[in-house]
Amino acid sequence: MPQEPEALASTVARGPATYDLVIRRAHVFDGRQALDGLYDIAVDGSEVAAVSAEPLRGGQEVDAAGGWVMPGLIDTHVHFYDVRAVSGPDAMRDFEENELPGRLGLFLDHGITTIKSVGDPTDGILDTRAGIAAGTLRGPRLLATGCGITGRDGHPAATVFSGNPWARERFTGEVESVRQIRDLVHHLADRGVDAIKLLSEGACAHSGGPKYLWRNPAFPDGVALERLPLDLLRAGIETGHERGLRVTVHTTQQAAAREAIEAGADGLEHGVTVEPLSDHSLIDLMLEHDITYTPTLWIDDAHPDARGNLRKVAEAGVHIALGSDTFSGRGLFGANTLEEAELMVAAGMTPTQVLAAGTSGASRQCVRADLGTVAPGKRADLLVLNADPTADIGNLRDLGMVILNGRPVVDERLSPTP
Repeated sequence: MPQEPEALASTVARGPATYDLVIRRAHVFDGRQALDGLYDIAVDGSEVAAVSAEPLRGGQEVDAAGGWVMPGLIDTHVHFYDVRAVSGPDAMRDFEENELPGRLGLFLDHGITTIKSVGDPTDGILDTRAGIAAGTLRGPRLLATGCGITGRDGHPAATVFSGNPWARERFTGEVESVRQIRDLVHHLADRGVDAIKLLSEGACAHSGGPKYLWRNPAFPDGVALERLPLDLLRAGIETGHERGLRVTVHTTQQAAAREAIEAGADGLEHGVTVEPLSDHSLIDLMLEHDITYTPTLWIDDAHPDARGNLRKVAEAGVHIALGSDTFSGRGLFGANTLEEAELMVAAGMTPTQVLAAGTSGASRQCVRADLGTVAPGKRADLLVLNADPTADIGNLRDLGMVILNGRPVVDERLSPTP
């Protein structure tokens, strides 16, 4: 007769249970700081019910054995659909039936309990979000902007999707007028997106300015681009705010970052990557406007100034959110998010700062106050780790258990019964 797993043991013999689930004797990183001592964390339904220094009882109990509990990680910048494979209805259907479920599961397997898609085909990603919410798909909580909004022939329409017109029409929304961008933002809001993403391809000039070639190893000859015109940028941000949506802007240059902030953006995707952040007044502007900076080092670490720029804004006290810019074809979903955390530490942030960026800081970016914190009333998205992530960010890889909405969905602590 198989024995009951030690990591999830019934407490019937100990008397009536007070809570649905209790994680016993754990160190806690609560989303902002490490708490002193050991705690029992109680879960009722999908919420954290108590964080107690005194022992608690649960219908199920997990013995953390002095390990660590922290909020599930949130990756705020993900491209989920395969931009190369999806080139028509049949390819889309094949991806959604054969690739999508496994890729969703990879995030949970690595401790990422929420992802934010920032530029996937609107219909597909919202259907995926609905499938996860309905329980027909196993995956992390999914937030989505729908397509990314860019100027006519802007990035990524004229770059990533230049040879894939079918995907270009669905992954991107190209606009040429204030009316078009307002209409598109209203359309996305009507569809129920969680936020809006605009692309002010931040390393190029406005129409009439100096010629700019967007360069990438995949496009060695460069691609001529223009930045989203300022009146369209302002209109997109204003319309998003009218609909109660947070609006973040893809930038890479100081000039573009300043323009986005002054136009009313809530956050910078990538921030400043292609040049050193030498203008301290721009950092002051980020602080004044309460901007969230998402560094995406997983993709931008090739730029020699990206790490130093992150270090400058972090030291100044700018809000930081973890976002990897993960996409199909490189690395592994989930693992890329952990690599992003490690790169942020390598850039000069402390492990505690990075953990906050991937939990409470990311929840702020997503306007989800119910996420990213271990506290009563918050969503019970929790990780049980075997070692201290505040001492070594690499300990995020020493994962014992993942709890999503109060339910264990990954348990690496259990050994198969012979």
